[in-house]
Parts: sequence; structure tokens; C-alpha cells
Amino acid sequence: MTFSLLGRFGFAIAVAATCVLSFCVGSSLRAQEMQYPLAVVQTANQVTYVADRNLPGIWKIEGGQASVYFQGSKKFRTPLNAVRCLALDAQGTLYAGDTSTREIYKFDAEGKPQPMTKGYIGIPMGIVVDSKGNLFVADLERQCVFQVTPAGEVSEFVKIQGPRGIAIDKQDRLWVLTNTGDSLVRFAPDKTKEVLVSGTPFQFTNQIVVDEASNAYFCDGYAHAVVMLAPGGQPKNLAIGEPLNHPVGITLVGKQIMVADPHAKSIFSLSTEGESKIERFYPR
Repeated sequence: MTFSLLGRFGFAIAVAATCVLSFCVGSSLRAQEMQYPLAVVQTANQVTYVADRNLPGIWKIEGGQASVYFQGSKKFRTPLNAVRCLALDAQGTLYAGDTSTREIYKFDAEGKPQPMTKGYIGIPMGIVVDSKGNLFVADLERQCVFQVTPAGEVSEFVKIQGPRGIAIDKQDRLWVLTNTGDSLVRFAPDKTKEVLVSGTPFQFTNQIVVDEASNAYFCDGYAHAVVMLAPGGQPKNLAIGEPLNHPVGITLVGKQIMVADPHAKSIFSLSTEGESKIERFYPR
């Protein structure tokens, strides 16, 4: 009787240990899966960073392998609990916009996020950096684009309704994408405004990038499309439909576009010249 009880007890322990091990392994595997990627950037040496709203935090992809670069807390009002946008400056410094703490973070050499605005920002939807190192932040809540100097001084650059995506070109002109009013406008450094796409011909636009020839590329999530706008031209779909599900984040690496799609839980890449199919950059 005693032996039988001990045997059963030992068997129960073995089963429990197996379940715990399986759970841990499963959790480890799931930890490497993107959950809701909203933004993507890539450094000159091909290190890719991805903002994942539901991780919450930032992934780092290098050599085809993903690891967690910064793990935020599930607790609201903690750094990067609701990260939405990323940017890199000329030195490769990483910046992130977080709606839970209403803050822009600059990552230091140790990979730690340092707050820049003391919670002054509302809902940051996009960040870009100009040639002088000034940050521009599209604030959806406060309906404007803020300028943040390298010293951390924050000021309102322009008032604009519903800013969702912003880009800086080689002339330091600020491009702003919205879903209200005129869809795409551009501001010179002296704040002179130019309408590039009037009205709202798109379904639901998100982030935008501009190349050296002033071609603009942006995501239309509801249309499942990446849209291109050449200078003086009309918007056209560079890519549309599968495997794109709901493209949001976009960045430009040479002549390659990288797109973050939260519904597909993936990062895709395609050529700006439209000569290649969309490829899944991660996961492969």
C-alpha cells in the first residue's frame, strides 16, 4: 500500500514537472513571436528595431534572429507600456514614442530609455529627426506636431488636425499625413504650408517615409496597401492585398521599404521600384 502511494505520488510529480517544462518551453517560443508590431526602423549596419504594442516593448532583429531589446511592463503609465513609434538619428540613436506615459524616450548606450519631455506629449503617432538633430513628434491628442531640441526643449511647431504619420526630407521639410482635412501636407522649415494631396482619397493612412528624390511612401491600413506618391504625380498603390493585412509602420532602407503589419504579426519588405514581390522579413 505504501509503495503504491509513493509510486502514484512520484508519477504525479513527474507529470507536473513535464507540464511545467512544456509550459516554460512554450512560453519561451511564444516570447519570440511578435504580437502587434506598429513601427520599424533599421540602422546602417542592418540592425532592425520593431515597436510591439502588445509585447509591450521593442524587438531587435539581427542576423535573422529576434530578441527583446526592451521589455516594458504590462502596468499602465510605465515606460513603453504603449509604444507606438520609433525613429533613428544620424548617429543611430534610437527614439521611441509611448502613449501610456505621454513621453518620447531616447535610448542610451546601455539600452535604457531616458525620458525627454517630462510627459508633455499626448499621443505620439510618429517621430522623425532633422539634419540638426531636432525631433518632430506627431501628436494625435493635442492635434499638432511638436519640436523637441537635442537639449529637450519642447515647442509647438505647427497645429494640424489628426496627424498620424510624419517624415523629413533632405531639405528638412516636414511631411504630415492625416485622415482629416487634406491628407498630405508639407511644411518648410519656416512653416510655410503646401498641400500635396487635397481631401481624403485614402481609407485610413498611417506612417510615411520620403526618399531622396522626394517620393513619398505610406501605409493605408484599411486598403491593405502601400501607396507611392511621386513629385507632381498621383498616388498609386505600390503594393496591395496579401500578404499585407493592415500595414501601419514603414521605413526606408536604400531602395527597400520595410513595413510593420500588426494584424499579420510580421515585418514585410518590398522594392521602391516595384520590381519584386513582397517578402516576409520576419518571421521567415
